Amino acid sequence: MRVVIAGGSGLIGRAVAAPLAAAGKDVVVLSRDPDRVRGLPAGVRAARWDGHSAAGWEALLEAGSAVINLAGEAIAAGRWTEERKRRIRASRVDAGRAVVDAVRLAAEAGRAPAVVLQASGIGYYGDAGDREVDEDSPPGADFLAAASVAWEASSAEIETLGVRRVLLRTGVVLDRDGGALRKMLPPFRLGLGGPLGGGRQWFPWIHMADEAGAILFLLAAEAASGPFNLCAPRPVRSRDFARALGKQLHRPSILPVPAPALRLALGELAAALLGGQRANPRRLLAAGYRFRFPDLPEALADLLAP
Repeated sequence: MRVVIAGGSGLIGRAVAAPLAAAGKDVVVLSRDPDRVRGLPAGVRAARWDGHSAAGWEALLEAGSAVINLAGEAIAAGRWTEERKRRIRASRVDAGRAVVDAVRLAAEAGRAPAVVLQASGIGYYGDAGDREVDEDSPPGADFLAAASVAWEASSAEIETLGVRRVLLRTGVVLDRDGGALRKMLPPFRLGLGGPLGGGRQWFPWIHMADEAGAILFLLAAEAASGPFNLCAPRPVRSRDFARALGKQLHRPSILPVPAPALRLALGELAAALLGGQRANPRRLLAAGYRFRFPDLPEALADLLAP
């Protein structure tokens, strides 16, 4: 079985590609510059893709293959200017449409893949306050919610082609080698860490082992389709996350980042960091997935072990 991963050279993509290749799958990651991709897991190869069309890689799809679309510009890489917001949205929508085009061409040639896993984000629900949200909850009204709605809609046509489609509404992925946790560690290790703003906002986290594990589970679960929240079943508030991280590092965690300072530094992006989602992975649990790390203290202990 061939698995094509758009955005496969990123943190999540590599975590998914490695076990697939180890299981004997033919794994291909798509990249704008495959010659410069380094450190791919053993048995994984890279193919060229321009990020917005099916040109050059549609022939990789074969009957019964799979596509995992993780492509999209990083959300928290800097202040949200209008141009950055345009790029965040366009990178996701263009990638989704490119996957549709590739699947359509493959279907017309009698090579339709079996499944497409489409990335999305827990920001789909907007700032939900203390209200618990699951996959049946409506979308929010802010920029991230609107971008997530467009992101999911960009590949909806795949279902009309008779191909199973799964939506991955991912929370904050915790990994020792990158992402949010890596950015948090320096100040916390200096004893300068703390929650963002008042710290009451919910923090929908997930250990990388469960992020990759859930994706592989949904890839293999032939009855699974539609949206799934990829977040641990026990979310915590920002202040409780800071407290748990400080405890794991044996450092104090009592210095909050004031909300006004965050807004001054990051503009509109600050609203996303000061809000949150009390998200419940209801459909993932109902499908039978068992989390390796449902509780934050055990997750941090595993990630930060010497």
